[in-house]
Amino acid sequence: MHAHPAPAAVAVPADWPATGAEARAVQDTLRPRVDLTGPGPAPGTGTATGVDVAYDDARGLVAAAAVVLDAATLEVVEEATAVGPVSFPYVPGLLAFRELPAVLGALAALTAPPGLVVCDGYGVAHPRRFGLASHLGVLTGLPAIGVAKNPFTFTHRPPGGRRGDQTPLTDGTEEVGRALRTRAGVKPVYVSAGHGVPLEAAVAHTLRLAPAYRLPETTRRADALCREVLKEAVGGGAEQG
Repeated sequence: MHAHPAPAAVAVPADWPATGAEARAVQDTLRPRVDLTGPGPAPGTGTATGVDVAYDDARGLVAAAAVVLDAATLEVVEEATAVGPVSFPYVPGLLAFRELPAVLGALAALTAPPGLVVCDGYGVAHPRRFGLASHLGVLTGLPAIGVAKNPFTFTHRPPGGRRGDQTPLTDGTEEVGRALRTRAGVKPVYVSAGHGVPLEAAVAHTLRLAPAYRLPETTRRADALCREVLKEAVGGGAEQG
């Protein structure tokens, strides 16, 4: 464990939604602003920033981490964190409202340009087509993609067993993302466009960022850092969000 910059405080906006109905109204207002054509940065260029959160539900705390990597070498350029109160109850489909204030706090504490933002979750692969990666991209103007560990409510045929094999993640006949094999013989990840990056590019970015493990290095590093910072903040154990 090494020393990190002190976490930023999480500021929850005064007009932040308090109910499911208010949150869904915000999604409906912002969704038309999602850009699914991009083109976004070329894979392997500039920087790529992983964001992730961890919760201590007993204390009502959330910690977010933003870890900036050189997209070519995957070496850490900068990292920042934020810790503060959980801003919204747990409601499937509305998780962005729990995570965004903390994630925005961590991103704001960076001095390096984040480049592509990689979320541990969903973009348009979301029942309302507006998951965290889309919401974050619209609010910040940053290119963003979602790389999730499970398919949420969507279906897919199993991709082939080789790295790079992929199949559509579908909602009925609509393709909302891809089931992507990042390691041979290991279960896939679920990639969706968020904002400012088309789906094919989101897949290419994911493969570049995941050379050795199932999950992208952006997610692996942000996940480890937010857990560590939350543990330091509460002086005990914590659950990952």
